[in-house]
Amino acid sequence: MSNQLQTPVKIGSYQLSNRIVMAPLTRMRAPDNIPNDMMATYYQQRASAGLIISEASPISSQGVGYPALPYIFNDAHVEGWKKIIQPIHDVNGLIFLQLWHVGRISHPDYHDGELPVAPSAIKPKGKGVTPTGMKDFVTPRALETVELAGIVDDYRNAAKLALAAGFDGVEIHSANGYLLDQFLRDGTNTRTDNYGGSLENRARLLLEVTAAVIDVWGADKVGIRFSPSGTFNDMTDSAPESIFVYVLEQLNALSLAYVHIVDALAGDIRHGAKVVNLATLRKAYQGNLIVCGGYDKAKAEQVIAEGLADAVAFGQLFIANPDLVARFKVDAPLNKPDMATFYGGNEKGYIDYPTL
Repeated sequence: MSNQLQTPVKIGSYQLSNRIVMAPLTRMRAPDNIPNDMMATYYQQRASAGLIISEASPISSQGVGYPALPYIFNDAHVEGWKKIIQPIHDVNGLIFLQLWHVGRISHPDYHDGELPVAPSAIKPKGKGVTPTGMKDFVTPRALETVELAGIVDDYRNAAKLALAAGFDGVEIHSANGYLLDQFLRDGTNTRTDNYGGSLENRARLLLEVTAAVIDVWGADKVGIRFSPSGTFNDMTDSAPESIFVYVLEQLNALSLAYVHIVDALAGDIRHGAKVVNLATLRKAYQGNLIVCGGYDKAKAEQVIAEGLADAVAFGQLFIANPDLVARFKVDAPLNKPDMATFYGGNEKGYIDYPTL
């Protein structure tokens, strides 16, 4: 088998030592919403990844939808993140911060009784995690057109704070049914203003956010994540290939560090996803492509060999194998992830997985 995963690759302004990326993984280990020492240990253990993409971090109190997340909207959050980043840099690792607004995937319990916001007042099916347990989602409040400049400002501010904290770059979270994804898709966006309807209008907020973040960081230190085939968080679109190909074509002009694609997952297909083929996305986007979605080593090597991706992000495998890069190198057996400890809790299932 080829060993292309272990070869260097240039992503934006950085030369990655390998093509094995740590995917953004929500772990809910920050009870006071400030990154902590346990998190620092967790990330440093995995710093041999060519690139770490941090767990998603809300850019504002309005963007919160899960408990015990590390935030990125004030100076205390910056100071917390500094403790995470320095140990990674000490071993020549790289880390991008993922910027997050959950939109409708929230609950009034996070907002002093106020409704969560969304492109349109469409209630997601299912239940969400609140500070006091699982509760039904509510019908969100549709954002007013005049409010959208403020959302862009929140992304810009979070990008500035990420820069102050010492991150190597940022990834804009526009996947998995959260706010920017909600604007892109016609199943969640039925607006009649300049931010709804046509492909151009539905892509407008994402492109404005991207411009604001590039303004802070420079394009070569900015990535964006999409899930074109995703159904998670009750997402649908009548023609997903059209909107995502349009967006990727618009992004070609910006010279981003990368685009990060979540491939169609088994759960998406079970839920009737209209699968957008990776080859179609690769053809539309001329820059670096990182892919993820249940990849093992063999599938990752294949997708790189076929030229469909430049690097592959791993989630559950990195949770259970802090030394995943070394294990892949020698084809060592992999630890099995303990799903019961994925979200919340203490060191167990977080920083206690054995290394080679």
